[in-house]
Amino acid sequence: MRPAPDRPEFPWWLLILIGIGSYLFWRVLSDDLYSQVLTTLSKGIWTTIMVTVVAFSMAASLGLLLAVASGSRWAVIRQVARFYIEVVRGVPIIVLLLYVAFVLAPALVDFWNWATAYLGFDPIRSRDFSLLWRAVIALTIAYSAFLAEVFRAGLASVDKGQIEAAEALGLSRWHTFRLVVFPQGFRVILPPLGNDFVAMVKDSSLVSVLGVTDITQLGKVTAAGNFKYFETYNVVALIYLTMTITLSLALRHLEKRMRQGTER
Repeated sequence: MRPAPDRPEFPWWLLILIGIGSYLFWRVLSDDLYSQVLTTLSKGIWTTIMVTVVAFSMAASLGLLLAVASGSRWAVIRQVARFYIEVVRGVPIIVLLLYVAFVLAPALVDFWNWATAYLGFDPIRSRDFSLLWRAVIALTIAYSAFLAEVFRAGLASVDKGQIEAAEALGLSRWHTFRLVVFPQGFRVILPPLGNDFVAMVKDSSLVSVLGVTDITQLGKVTAAGNFKYFETYNVVALIYLTMTITLSLALRHLEKRMRQGTER
């Protein structure tokens, strides 16, 4: 097998995508039907972005806590963390979404009413718990288990000799983690973390099953109203492709910059 050349390979796939995307954007701008569909779907872009950013931020925070708990010195904490991770990873995201929306959320409302009844608070109804936040909580729970494994693998990649050196210098476990383990592990964590963020952009479309007005839900409603399924879902696909490919290219650039900074 011939060795790969030193110079980077020209991204023909990107050139082809740019050509297809340019054609589709031209159709959107020049065709009244496409323009109307885009105007309608654009109202759901911010919902998709909000769901993705909030859910991923919460999932990353919870996933980091789970990863640290998985390496705890106490067996009970380790077992609880593993139980959560394995159970959540074994349930399809759409099933988890429906479970949180129609089982967990009403249970939380009932618990809140029971806990605050003695304090004189007015009871709340399940309908007061918005479907948007039910979806955010479900995605947070689902992705926290996957991100916990990403964090665990990244933190475990740090050489034990550096941890022992930090302890020999008198650093506490917290300072060792914050100053030695996490900064080095983050370089390993970043690529899969970025991939999961892109994946959440796509999986956020699952919130449409709850009627949340994201891009996919507005696409379904628009197509059901105008019966132009081909045109409508072309625009839906174009919006998601634009978001995910832009994110992927930005993450690749960031990884390259970090790699160059490490090699210097």
